[in-house]
Amino acid sequence: MYRNDGIRELERQECLRLLAKAPVGRIVHTRHALPAVLPVNFGLDGDGAVLLRTSAASELARAVDGAVVAFEADEVDPLVHSGWSVVVTGPAAVVTDPGEHRRLVRGGPRSWAPSPREVFVRIEPELVTGRELVGGFSMYGLDAFF
Repeated sequence: MYRNDGIRELERQECLRLLAKAPVGRIVHTRHALPAVLPVNFGLDGDGAVLLRTSAASELARAVDGAVVAFEADEVDPLVHSGWSVVVTGPAAVVTDPGEHRRLVRGGPRSWAPSPREVFVRIEPELVTGRELVGGFSMYGLDAFF
């Protein structure tokens, strides 16, 4: 990557700040030995962990509990060719501690598709990476894209 190629690597704290303002992301996990990607709404815990709220009977809860997953969120402006993308990678687990579950019911993310029995999935942020594309800034100039 060149210094002025229009792409900037983001620091961890900046990644978490951007994630906090995104309403929807995508969880990447394995389903039948193949990659699966699902859009989900989410929240962030104080330590940067990604929190999902889903039905206790959902395939998602069963598939990610105890697995290493990736979570991605982004924001793109196609008119000016700019945006950012953040990926959080780490182990996912269904929250089983009753006190933690009560805390998340009060302050965690709300499900967009509520169900009678819901669980929280916590993704530990072991690896947090991000990139920002700043439209119009390239060592090749704007004409390189046309």
